[in-house]
Amino acid sequence: MDARETVIPEDIRIVPFSDERYPKALKTIHDPPKVLYVKGELPSEETLLLSIVGSRKASPYGLEMAERFARELTGYGFTIVSGFARGIDTAAHRGALSGKGRTIAVLGSGLLDIYPPENKGLVKELSQNGALVSEFPLRYPVLPENFPRRNRIISGLSLGVFVVEAD
Repeated sequence: MDARETVIPEDIRIVPFSDERYPKALKTIHDPPKVLYVKGELPSEETLLLSIVGSRKASPYGLEMAERFARELTGYGFTIVSGFARGIDTAAHRGALSGKGRTIAVLGSGLLDIYPPENKGLVKELSQNGALVSEFPLRYPVLPENFPRRNRIISGLSLGVFVVEAD
């Protein structure tokens, strides 16, 4: 094996644009990712996806509302999409999971470079009840310019984007 190659762990799949599992809605956005790295299961085309996003420095009220909205929306069959960041994103993922629903985390880093580090404990539960998704190679670091790229995937997967609280 070449020293530059990365071994893909068994629980992570590479889904190229040409793959039938690649989300159709994502194919329609400007500059869709060439590949997706996926840990967990991508939703079927019939799944209702709604994004819940907001501030990393959210108020206690904003965090409570993000979690509540996510929990209640999963009860109506929605899968919650968010960015796995601190604040509103994490609250949305936790709310979906507490409602026994599904959630998709779109990362601004590689799937083997989990950010923020305090969310590492969510990875297993989230991948068993949805998916972690990234367009970045597995060990790609967190960089500020990654987040606008990540955001186009969040909105591209979703029927709509619900901003709970923003700076």
